[in-house]
Amino acid sequence: MTLDALDTPALVLDADAMSRNIARMADAARAAGVALRPHAKTHKSPAVARRQIAAGAVGVCCQKVGEAEIMVEGGVGDVLVTNEIVGATKLARLAGLAKFATIRTVVDHPDGLDALAAACAAAGVEIGVLVECDLGMARCGVADPAAAVALAERARARQGVRFDGLQAYHGKIQHVAGWAQRRAASEAANAKLAEFRAAFAAARIATPIVSGAGTGSYEFQTQAGYTEFQCGTYVFMDKQYRDVGDETGERYSRFEHALFVLATVMSVPSDDRVVLDAGLKSLSIDGGLPEAMDLPGWSFAFGGDEHGVLRRTAAGARLPKLGEKLRIVPAHGDTTINLHDEYRVLSGGAPAMVWPVAARGKIR
Repeated sequence: MTLDALDTPALVLDADAMSRNIARMADAARAAGVALRPHAKTHKSPAVARRQIAAGAVGVCCQKVGEAEIMVEGGVGDVLVTNEIVGATKLARLAGLAKFATIRTVVDHPDGLDALAAACAAAGVEIGVLVECDLGMARCGVADPAAAVALAERARARQGVRFDGLQAYHGKIQHVAGWAQRRAASEAANAKLAEFRAAFAAARIATPIVSGAGTGSYEFQTQAGYTEFQCGTYVFMDKQYRDVGDETGERYSRFEHALFVLATVMSVPSDDRVVLDAGLKSLSIDGGLPEAMDLPGWSFAFGGDEHGVLRRTAAGARLPKLGEKLRIVPAHGDTTINLHDEYRVLSGGAPAMVWPVAARGKIR
């Protein structure tokens, strides 16, 4: 199928734009001397992960054990689960994965570490652990450098786990609008990371891996001591990240929009309002409102589960026709992707391929 022939709503991936994004980030990481470990929670697809690895990534990140299982099953041999894993069932699954791939995860509590170590020892495997450092995000992680050192020392004394370093990711700074403002927020996080690194140096504990940073902050964190970047959204880009801006203005221009939801104009009630067949079941709203890629002068609003409403905001803006198909850029790609079973993948003029969103709904 070509784009015009696709039934809608459809989650469409521009493979050529994606490939350019993958290459740009790989080049940026190489130039900084930092390994790249892209976050697979964005795309949820081993097919995409394999292309990132082919371009130089050392492996991928996942948030949940279920995502990691899909990645390993899909041929990814090195996975960092960037989340604390708690509960006997999840720990047994994670330990089982270590029989087939290099697996790491993060810890921020002695009891969690001990449970992980016991599960790994029982399975006869070893998993690498990173102590998660709270750089100011106030979510998970150890806020006190001395406590982080103590947790690392505990890991070094346990069978079943191997202390591999630190996780230092600050998600909130990724979306700080304005180049100068985001730089300042990143530098504050870098200063906090420096405290952790100094504490580990004083304790003479090596941290071979320092993992973190994201699409919005990596440029400000290349000199902060990171050994690998966890950038995720760059592969597709969404409106939320685009709107944080760069040094040239209000739009972040390093990467291209490679993902959109194709929708059909199903009603034209007036000259200043049209209705699309893509609503809340096709596009997420947690990151704000999506945008019509090819229709300037119109704004998007939701009209319910199955309806999207475009309203004219500029005089003279082109009125789309009934049955016309429009590309809608999601505000938040990760959660929009999780609403769909498959990608329709376009490359050049070739017929569309179908890739499953294989880790969709893997929340455990």
